[in-house]
Amino acid sequence: MAANRVSRRLMGRLRLASQGLLGPGLGSVPDAVRWMTATQAQDLQAALWAIGLRVPGSGLADVRAALEDGSVVRSWPMRGTLHLVAPEDLRWMLDLTAERLTRMIAGRHRELDITWADVEKCRDVALERVAGGGSVSRSELFAVFEAAGQPTTGQRGIHILGTLCRHGWLVQGPLAGNQQLLVAFDEWIPNSRELERQDGIAEFALRYFRSHGPATLRDFAWWTQIPLTEVRSAFEQIRGQLVELEFGDSSYWVSPETASLLDGGVPGQRSVLLLPGFDEFLLGYQDRSLVLAPEHANKIVPGGNGVFKKTIVAGGEVMGTWGRAGTSRSAAVVPELFDDARPLGANARAAFTRAAEQYLEFLNT
Repeated sequence: MAANRVSRRLMGRLRLASQGLLGPGLGSVPDAVRWMTATQAQDLQAALWAIGLRVPGSGLADVRAALEDGSVVRSWPMRGTLHLVAPEDLRWMLDLTAERLTRMIAGRHRELDITWADVEKCRDVALERVAGGGSVSRSELFAVFEAAGQPTTGQRGIHILGTLCRHGWLVQGPLAGNQQLLVAFDEWIPNSRELERQDGIAEFALRYFRSHGPATLRDFAWWTQIPLTEVRSAFEQIRGQLVELEFGDSSYWVSPETASLLDGGVPGQRSVLLLPGFDEFLLGYQDRSLVLAPEHANKIVPGGNGVFKKTIVAGGEVMGTWGRAGTSRSAAVVPELFDDARPLGANARAAFTRAAEQYLEFLNT
């Protein structure tokens, strides 16, 4: 079957639809996290809004509650970056990605004088400290490491902690304010799925294209840091469950459900969304130029510093950034558009106001 050719203006709106940002949304907080497969969560507050935005009617307390009860977990499943994932998915994701990341940071571990014996020592004292359903803050855990003769200064502590989490010995658990306590992986996540490597890559890819499509194989390989050769091989198992779209010289893959929107008109042409920094709509792809004009990229990640600003997305296109003025319940949400010559029209201004009200209501619920 010939691939469908689509225009740039439709691609962003199709991605909004795939990500649960248009229409009825994704049902519940755990459902949304599971559907998204992995949601960038280096910035916890941004991640809470990223999920809340996809679950209409949810409040900040609902997303925090899911972290508290373990129906959502936050760990380092890929790219050495924190993500929200469904608890049953974390171990098989780590099995796919941890070894490659360990090789990539081996040089840094040598600089920090971290040996495998050091990791095992820290594992043993950490698991002893949290055994029987216990939890510990990061600073308390680092004190345990120090008492065992393992220095934690100069990033040594965080690298050891990351290693213990990547290997499935520890995981971040309940919240203490805006920090998460660390708990034993097997106690916090008693039921984990196990997948053979190629089957795991195939499922990872299928779920990524369903929740993030239209996207390319290179997008997925970048997102997970799984080698493209392995991605291409595993993709053959699932390509029949996806629809191919053509844009430029590339093939983009998307779920049949999202692709079917092309038949009746893709919604969201007049949508205005206030996305958090680091949102998957922008961050979840190697090539972001479909939704963010390259000349404006530096306004989202100033100086390429890796810190993504909050974005205004109108009709599937990133049009500017936004911020919150003040901290009271009546705090205003302030837009900063890329191009003053392209102001929001009356309908878009009204949609922006509704989006701002939704955000403030989320924070207070």
